[in-house]
Amino acid sequence: MAEVYAPERLKLLQLLAERYATMDELCTEIVSISAAINLPKGTEHFMSDIHGEYESFYHIVNNCSGVIREKVLLWLGAELTQPEVDELCTLIYYPREKMKRLAAEGRFDEARQRKTLHQLIYLARMLSGKYTREKVRAAMPKRYAFVLDELLHAQSDEADDQRQYHEHLYDTLISISCGEDAIDAACVLIKRLAVARLHVVGDIFDRGPRADSIIDLLMGHHSVDIQWGNHDILWMGAACGNPVCIAAVVRNCLNYNNTQILENGYGISLRPLALFAQRMYPGDDLIRRAVDAITVIMFKAEGQLLRRHPEYGMEDFLLLHRLNRAEHTVEIGGRVWETIDRALPTVGDEDPYAFTPEEEKLMEGLRADFAQSLRLKEHIGFLYSHGSMYLCYNENLLFHGCVPLDGKGDFLQVSFGEGKTFSGRELLDWEDGMARAAWFTHDPDAVDFMWYLWGAPDSPLCGRRLTTFARYFIADHAAWEEPRNPYYSFYNDEACCQRILVAFGLSPVHSRIINGHTPIRVTHGESPLKSGGRLIVIDGGFCKAYQKTTGIAGYTLIGNSHGLRLMSHQPFTTVEDALDTGRDIHSQSFEFVTYVHRRMVRDTDDGRRLAERMADLTDLLKAVRAGYVRLGE
Repeated sequence: MAEVYAPERLKLLQLLAERYATMDELCTEIVSISAAINLPKGTEHFMSDIHGEYESFYHIVNNCSGVIREKVLLWLGAELTQPEVDELCTLIYYPREKMKRLAAEGRFDEARQRKTLHQLIYLARMLSGKYTREKVRAAMPKRYAFVLDELLHAQSDEADDQRQYHEHLYDTLISISCGEDAIDAACVLIKRLAVARLHVVGDIFDRGPRADSIIDLLMGHHSVDIQWGNHDILWMGAACGNPVCIAAVVRNCLNYNNTQILENGYGISLRPLALFAQRMYPGDDLIRRAVDAITVIMFKAEGQLLRRHPEYGMEDFLLLHRLNRAEHTVEIGGRVWETIDRALPTVGDEDPYAFTPEEEKLMEGLRADFAQSLRLKEHIGFLYSHGSMYLCYNENLLFHGCVPLDGKGDFLQVSFGEGKTFSGRELLDWEDGMARAAWFTHDPDAVDFMWYLWGAPDSPLCGRRLTTFARYFIADHAAWEEPRNPYYSFYNDEACCQRILVAFGLSPVHSRIINGHTPIRVTHGESPLKSGGRLIVIDGGFCKAYQKTTGIAGYTLIGNSHGLRLMSHQPFTTVEDALDTGRDIHSQSFEFVTYVHRRMVRDTDDGRRLAERMADLTDLLKAVRAGYVRLGE
C-alpha cells in the first residue's frame, strides 16, 4: 500500500531534504546514527561547591576524579612500576609543566618522548572505543588532528609497509622537535575521551581566591553544563546591577581576604570604599573598617529592596530600624537580644535605610565597575548560556539546593502577589525566567529578584533563613541558628524523593536527584547518600574553610555505562607538589549503583534525540523513494 503523507509532514520532510544532495549522503547518515546509538554511553563527571578553589578543581578535572589513574593501571599497570605510573599520570594531568621538569632533569630525551607518545596513543585508542571515529576526531586538538588520527588507528598486526609508515610518523615528529607538542595534544585528547560530560552543580564563586580562573577553564571545556548555586546567583545579581548583591559580593570578598578576584580578576576598585571606611569608621584594621562600611550599606540596600517588594513576605528581615542603640539591644522574632557595640555613623534616626550622599556615590561607582568589567560580563554570560536552575539529564535531576517543601513534605506554595503562586517544577521554571530577565532585559523587578534567589528562605538556591544581621550585631550564637527548609529533612524519605522526580518528568524507580549546597560532615558520621541512594549530595568540602568540619576535601560522582560511583577525596596539596613528587589526590571509590544491563547511547537523552532524527531520516528516505520529496531542493 502506498504511503500517504499529510501536507504538514511533507513540508517538514522537504525542509529536511534540503540538507542532503544525494541518496548516498542520506543513507550514510542513517547508518552512522544507527551505529552511534549502539555504542556504550560516555562517562559523566559531577562536581559541586568548588568555591574558588582553582588548584583542587583543576586537578580533579585533569585526573577525572581518578578515572585517568584507573585506566593507566588497567591498561599499562602490568608493564609500569608505581613511580612510573605516578609520573605518566602527572604528565597527562599537566603535560607542559611535567615535560619542562623532565627536560630540566635530563630525563626527556628523544627515546623517552617516543616511548611516552606510544603509551599515550595506546591509552587514547582504548578510551576511544566508546565513540564513533567522527566524535574522536572532533575531540582532537586541531593542530595535531591528522597525526593523532593516523596513529590512533594503527593496528598491531598491520602489514609491514603500514607499520613503517606509522613508525615514521613517530620518528618525524620527534626529529623536527614536535614530540612535546604531539604529547600535549595526546594528553588533551585522553582527558576529553575520559569524560564525555562535566556537570557543575553550583557554587563556583566565593571563599576561595580564583573563581575567575575556574570559569576560564570551564569556558575551554569540551562539554559542560552548570546548575546555578546561591553564590553564583549572587555574583550574577551583582553583574545585573542589584545593589544588595554588589554589597554582599564585596563583603564576602573582604571577609575571606579574597579581594584580588575583584581588583585583579575583574578590575573592580575597592579604593573608594577603603577611603570612605577610613574616614567614617573607627579602628586600626582597615579591612575590618571596610567590612563595617559595606555591611551597613548592604543592610540599608536590603531594607530599600524589601520595601519595594512586600510580596516577598520578608518584612521580618527589616531589622536595622529595630536597633536600640541607647540600650544596645535589638528585637528579633519577639525576643530582645543584647547587641555588640557597633559604630553606625551613617545610620540616621529618621530613616535608617537611607544612603548618605557619600554612600550613594560609593554604590554608584561600584555598580558602574561591575557593569563595565568586560571579563565579568563574559563570565556571567557563560553562566547564563551554559547554566540553569536545574537540569534533567540522562534520568538524573540536578539542582544545587532544594525544591522548597512545606512541613508535610508537599511542594511549598510560593506567592509573589497578583495571583502568582508557584510550586515544584513550575516554581523553579518561573525563577529561572526571572534570573534570565534580569540579565537579558534588565527588568527592574527581575534585577531585585536576584537578591531573593540569593537569600530568601523559600528560594531553592538558599533554602534556609540567613542570619547575617544577627551574626554581625549579636554575640550570642543562639541567634545565629539558620532553620532550613523541610526539604533537608524529607530528602531522607524515598517516597518524597520519588514525588519530586515524577514532578520533573523522571522515573521514580530509575532516576536520582543530585544536589550540592550542604557540606557532608563525614567526621559526624553523615553520608552523602540519602533515601537509600535515591538522592546524592556531592558537596563534601572543596572549600578549605569547611574541611575541618567535613573531614574530607569533596565528593564527586562518576556515572558511566556500568553504573554510578561516588568518589571521596582527601585534600590536595599544590600543583607544584604534584609535579615534583607525582602526588595525586587520594580518592576512594564506592559503586552504589550497578546497572543490570550496560547503558548504551540509545539509553541516553542524546541517544533518544538521535533515534528521533534517524526515524525522520528513514521517513525521508521512504518519501524520496516514493517520489514525494526530492533531495537538495
